[in-house]
Amino acid sequence: MFDDEEHSLSRAQSFSKASHRTHSTSRTSVSRARSRSRRPSRASSLIKKNVSPTDLRPSDILIDRFVAWKAIAKQMIAYFEGVADIESNVAREYTKLGAVVQVPFKSGTQFLGESGLQDVFYAIRDKARHIADQHASLARTVDSSIVQHLQKLRTEIKAHIKNIQNDTGKLATSVAKEREMSTRMIGEFATAISLFKNTPMNVTPKSDPYVLNMSVAHQLQKQIHEENALQKSIIIMQQNSAHFEEGIVRAIQSAWATFAEWRDRSYAAVSDAWGVLDTNMASLAPDREWIAFAAREDHLLDPETPLRNPGTIVYPGRDDPAAIAVHSGYLERKKKFTRTYRESFYVLTAAGFLHEYPTSDPKHIGTNPPMFSLFLPACTLGPPSASRAKSHKFHIEGRKDGEGFGQSGSIRRSVLGGMGIGKGGHAWAFRARSREDMMEWWNDLRMLCARYLVASEQIDRGGPVEAAVRSAGYVSEEEDEEEGEEGSSVEEGQVDDEEGEDDLYQDAETNEEPPSYSHPGKPNGYTVSSSCVFKPTVY
Repeated sequence: MFDDEEHSLSRAQSFSKASHRTHSTSRTSVSRARSRSRRPSRASSLIKKNVSPTDLRPSDILIDRFVAWKAIAKQMIAYFEGVADIESNVAREYTKLGAVVQVPFKSGTQFLGESGLQDVFYAIRDKARHIADQHASLARTVDSSIVQHLQKLRTEIKAHIKNIQNDTGKLATSVAKEREMSTRMIGEFATAISLFKNTPMNVTPKSDPYVLNMSVAHQLQKQIHEENALQKSIIIMQQNSAHFEEGIVRAIQSAWATFAEWRDRSYAAVSDAWGVLDTNMASLAPDREWIAFAAREDHLLDPETPLRNPGTIVYPGRDDPAAIAVHSGYLERKKKFTRTYRESFYVLTAAGFLHEYPTSDPKHIGTNPPMFSLFLPACTLGPPSASRAKSHKFHIEGRKDGEGFGQSGSIRRSVLGGMGIGKGGHAWAFRARSREDMMEWWNDLRMLCARYLVASEQIDRGGPVEAAVRSAGYVSEEEDEEEGEEGSSVEEGQVDDEEGEDDLYQDAETNEEPPSYSHPGKPNGYTVSSSCVFKPTVY
């Protein structure tokens, strides 16, 4: 009997140690549970609500894992919702894009109705709508099939977490109660043994160590059964969780496969639509529309139509003698202040004007007024230079009685006033490139001037003696030409000697019509004697 008591005591002590280890383990688990309870997790709140604080909580690891899977499922739902939104927006934009193309064209008959550009644009409009439909269909598929499937998966994960909490939590609570009962009964058993050793006469039937030992043994067996049931439940839940996690992965893979299938189908349809548009656009001949337009349009010009020739322009008065230049070419005119010669292009008109232009370009002459103009009927033409002179010059002098020419407001009066005619008479010196050119100008000018100088007929005398007698009192022609080159042969100012000049001038011929000229057949004019005295004021 005592052997049985000692054996029971030893078992009680071992149970006491086991209970202490269990209690310490329970404290560690409680502290870990409390640290997890600080996380803002719904799973932690569920555990706190249904499980005692002294619970070992062996299911916490599984719950934390499937909480993480629930977050992943939520992310996948948000991702596919975004894909659906993108596809919906693309569909709307393509719908708007299809409305941009307006066919048939508002331009009416400008383009072919069939087999032309309008057919290509019909295809562009229709394919834009088709592409929009494909994107909208993909968006609906993702939203109605994939997103809902993932939402259902997330609901199942939440249910699985709740099952873990319910199944293992109740068993864990039961194990905690049995451990607490075992601890209390082992304490009472130890107290009974101590009482038996110290005061054996005070032992009652209920405090008999034997009775208590049997109760403790029964309690510990019950605790072990509860713990084994919890262990089996956790193992079963782990196995179920493993299979359930496989189901989660397969569900996500299935959702992605469905998305890939519909996406490839949609993209293939869109790619085919673009391919049709590419083919239609490439098959359109670049000149097809123009050929058809040119064939039906009666107002297009024939490419073989010759271009208009500006030289054949005919208009009223074009060939009128008054509009044709009498003479044109380059001359040099002595400047007023620098007393140097400047070359310009001059035009002699039948109206009696000598116009100066900076260039012979007809475009410039037609768009710019003359730089300088002389009205010859109000001028007197001086004699040309001698044939043996180095420079080929002549002079034009304004008449003192020039105010009688022209009407008020006319260009003749303005030119005469600008020249100073009627205020003393001024002269201008002109120089030609050759004697032939000079004589052509001089002969044409004398036909339009009011008066021109008539030189006396030259007497042919030879020999140095006759030449010395003839030139007595006068500067030689060579010196006179040198002074003319320096700008001093013709002095600036008024004409001093007026007496006897009427004998040297004669009036120009007057004709009812402007004179016509034929330069190749015209005479060279008059020769000028070296004894002729002509000293006008030159500018």
